[in-house]
Amino acid sequence: MKVRDNTIKLNQFLKLMGIVPTGGQAKLMIQGGDVQVNGMLETRRGRRLVLGDQGDSGRTDF
Repeated sequence: MKVRDNTIKLNQFLKLMGIVPTGGQAKLMIQGGDVQVNGMLETRRGRRLVLGDQGDSGRTDF
């Protein structure tokens, strides 16, 4: 897992935090419209999160 410039891809973050067990499930969750970042629906699994971003997966806040 690559962390660059203090950012991390959304799908990698979901997997790292244990919200989903696999990258494939992270992809399905994101593309299925189940994830919000900073109050906005996010469907790009490559979306880079930065310190201070807030999210909601419907299962947990992050």
